Amino acid sequence: MSNPLKLALAQVMGSPFPKDNLETARNLCAEATERGAEIVVFPEMFMSLPRKSLSLADVAEPIDGPFVTSLGTLAKTLRLHIIAGIWERIPGKTRVRNAAVMLSPKGKTLTAYRKLHLFNALNIRESDFMIAGKEPPEVVPVNDFKIATAICYDLRFPELFRDLAFRGADLVIIPSAWYSGPLKEDHWLTLLRARAIENTSYVAGVNLAGSDFCGRSAVFDPFGIPKAEAGEGTELLVVELEHSRLSEVRSKLPVLQHCRTGIFEGAP
Repeated sequence: MSNPLKLALAQVMGSPFPKDNLETARNLCAEATERGAEIVVFPEMFMSLPRKSLSLADVAEPIDGPFVTSLGTLAKTLRLHIIAGIWERIPGKTRVRNAAVMLSPKGKTLTAYRKLHLFNALNIRESDFMIAGKEPPEVVPVNDFKIATAICYDLRFPELFRDLAFRGADLVIIPSAWYSGPLKEDHWLTLLRARAIENTSYVAGVNLAGSDFCGRSAVFDPFGIPKAEAGEGTELLVVELEHSRLSEVRSKLPVLQHCRTGIFEGAP
C-alpha cells in the first residue's frame, strides 16, 4: 500500500531581494514542516521579483550559486523537498533563463527545469530578457509519486502535460507568476483543472500574491476535484495526496490508454 504525500504550496508576495526571499523560505518551510509537509513549493521568480531599476542578469546565478545552495541547506536541515523559481545566469548573455529547481532532503539538486514557453502576450515580452529552455521537464520519483514541474505560461500548452503523463508523471507542479487581469483568474483555475482531467493526474499550481498577480494557488485531483485552494493573499496551503486515487480514477477513465497516438501530426 502506497503512502500519501503531503504537499505545501507557499503563496507569497515576493521581493526583489534574494536575501528577503530566503528568509521567507526559512519561515514557511519551518511552518510547513510543523504541519507535516514533505515538499514545499514556492512560485516562479521566487529568487527575485523583477524591477525596472535592476537587470535580471545582475541578479541571476548559476544553478549551484548562493541562492540555490542556501535553499539546499534549508532542505537538508528540515529534511524536505523544496521546489522554487530562480533566475539562471547564462555566461556571456544579458538575458537569463527562468528555471525551477527541485532539491532533495539531502540538499542536492534533483532537477532544474528551464521554462520552455515564454510569455510574449498581453503587452509583456519575456523573450526580451529571458531565453527559453530547450528540454522538457524531467519526471522525478519522490516517495511513491513521480513528479514533474512546469512553469506558468507552460500551462496553456496541453501537449507538454500529455507528454509528462505518457512518461509516468503522477503530479505536475506549476510554480507561477500568473498576472491578474480580465478573466486571468478564470483562465488559471480552468487550465489547472483541465490539465488534471485530461491526463488523470494531480496538478498543483502555486502563484505569487500581490497587486500584479491573482494568487489563487490550487491543487486538483485526477478527476478534476479541488483538493485545496487559496485566496488572493499570502497563504501556506498544505494538502495530502493519495496515490491510490490515481489508480481509482484511471481504472474508471482510462484516457491515457485510449489515446490514438501516431495518428495526429506531432503525436508520439
